Amino acid sequence: MHQQAHEHQRRHIATVMQVAADGLAAPGAQAHDAIIRASWQRCVHEHRLDPTRMQEAVILPQARLREHQDQMEAFLHIARHGLESLYAQVAGMGYVVLLTDARGITVDFLGDLVVEPSLRKAGLYLGADWSEHHAGTCGVGTCIRTGEALTVHLDDHFDATHIPLTCTTAPVFGPTGELNAVLDISALSAPQPKVSQHLALQLVKLYAQHVEDAQFLHRFRHDWVLRLSQAPQFLDVHPEYLLALDAGGRLIGHNRRAQQLLQAQPGPAGAGGRPLIGQPLHALLEVRAEDLGRFGAARPADQRAVMLAGGHRLLFLLASPPPARIARVVPPPAAPRVPAPLAALSGGDAALERQIERAARLANSPVSLLITGETGSGKEYFAKALHAASERRARPFVAVNCAAIPEALIESELFGHLPGSFTGAGPRAKRGLIQEADGGTLFLDEIGDMPRALQARLLRVLAEREVLPVGAARPVAVNIRVIAATHAPLEALVREGRFRDDLYYRINGAHFHLPPLRERSDLGVMVDRLLAQDGPAVALHPAARARLLAHRWPGNLRELRNALDYARSVCSHGTVQPGDLPDALLAAVPAAPAGPSVAAPTGGDAAMLLQALRAAHWNVSAAARALGCSRMTLYRRMHRLGIRSPNALDPGAAGAGVTPGV
Repeated sequence: MHQQAHEHQRRHIATVMQVAADGLAAPGAQAHDAIIRASWQRCVHEHRLDPTRMQEAVILPQARLREHQDQMEAFLHIARHGLESLYAQVAGMGYVVLLTDARGITVDFLGDLVVEPSLRKAGLYLGADWSEHHAGTCGVGTCIRTGEALTVHLDDHFDATHIPLTCTTAPVFGPTGELNAVLDISALSAPQPKVSQHLALQLVKLYAQHVEDAQFLHRFRHDWVLRLSQAPQFLDVHPEYLLALDAGGRLIGHNRRAQQLLQAQPGPAGAGGRPLIGQPLHALLEVRAEDLGRFGAARPADQRAVMLAGGHRLLFLLASPPPARIARVVPPPAAPRVPAPLAALSGGDAALERQIERAARLANSPVSLLITGETGSGKEYFAKALHAASERRARPFVAVNCAAIPEALIESELFGHLPGSFTGAGPRAKRGLIQEADGGTLFLDEIGDMPRALQARLLRVLAEREVLPVGAARPVAVNIRVIAATHAPLEALVREGRFRDDLYYRINGAHFHLPPLRERSDLGVMVDRLLAQDGPAVALHPAARARLLAHRWPGNLRELRNALDYARSVCSHGTVQPGDLPDALLAAVPAAPAGPSVAAPTGGDAAMLLQALRAAHWNVSAAARALGCSRMTLYRRMHRLGIRSPNALDPGAAGAGVTPGV
């Protein structure tokens, strides 16, 4: 097998070198499309790539990838639903979905994380650079260079490293004709005939148009939007052409198909004339801007016919005016950049405030959100603040701890049940927590602990916005915003088969990672804020403040809140002294027990748990109280991270001064 692959690579390199030497008429070039042959020529003569040199995929580091994503964050949120829908169509056939920026950097990715190492090695992964000048002839790079949708199949690729791959791409253009992104579906292997990818090409072109049109309608939601179609039956549901006009009736935007249609027409607005942007409406269509009211949705579509300027084609038009604006004598005060509930989460920490600013922009977005961070880092507070900052604030916020509900009951608790639908069910129907959140926000805490059998049912709720109670035959529609949270590494759980990859992508519409308290620069501010809340005002002695600021806070904000509540309760004369702080803050952290009795796992969560357990002398109940979680939750985390109490392995350890875990 390896020998055959090596021989295939050798022949491919020879063919590319022949084309480079003899030009497009070389015998070996005739088996490839003209767009591929032209790209090979560019790779050799313009990009100076060596066909004999096989290059590994380049994956950008996280910081550089974040820069590319930040530059198109709003577009990524618009495109995400299109990517998820496309992935649902092709995932079962071994494809991954990539979205790159106009420079060829992969800024979004949907794929089977079980085969992540193979995808990453091949470059079918987040952060991969697929520009033609780096990767040679490839789906993304050649699409960027030509502006055309295409399939680069097997040995169409320039670099022999990529010849097992099939890559099908389509460009996504902006509303003034600029290239915004490239949508790609690729697979690690494929049948030999290139024609096998014909349907894939049509599917990618269709979804690229959906994303492009969605961005257009969002961009011009406050302007005149003209929808045009060749058939009146499809005008209101799927128009081919989109135009946007300013208040003076001049063109300010178009989708790609409209641009191609208008530039193909003779006259001043055509290919040889002036640019389309800025043209008056009557130069494009045989209708005046003041007559657009006749083309509203109230009239039947077949009575809204209009000719292109010059009378070269008949189209059907739906004209949508800007939303009505109520004139105000005094303009309203500008809305704060960050709503107050979100602003209150930070005392000035730069990393957290960047996350808060992103959250403010997404407060009313329909995308599902994923919040990660260590135990006690404020994930539920973050979710509640998002809810309070949104238009759903008057509706319920329902929090569900997926780790705290017994596995036997979690299905009926989440989805509800009909009378007598299972052993133990009561005589009356019960609404589930998902239905209780209707109109508001459903917060799924510790979603990594949700049983896999229920993940498919939750996926249906998120995809179809309906819930099927246990024992019911008909689903019930729900209108919910879903925010999930976890301290667990979900990507690792996906690779291990313990968490569904499709659910992971569904909940991860936008990801917020909360920094642990020990890394935040606003600890002192948070101490003062928490002391001023929920109780009588007390002063803080400088020595007590120094103790608080020096502590590592393995339980993060939850541990800090508990410590301050305790200190406020026991202090005298309205001042918290060092002796009023909990024992865990005053005791020195003991050294790790010698020998093999205690595992030494790595990672931030494991280190945090070890610190809390050692500070509590391995008393699991005390450590759980410090971390603000139940004993069973703590035991589950210890088991998952391989942390074992020395007392559990050595009964004699208690006599050596180790408190038994209880």
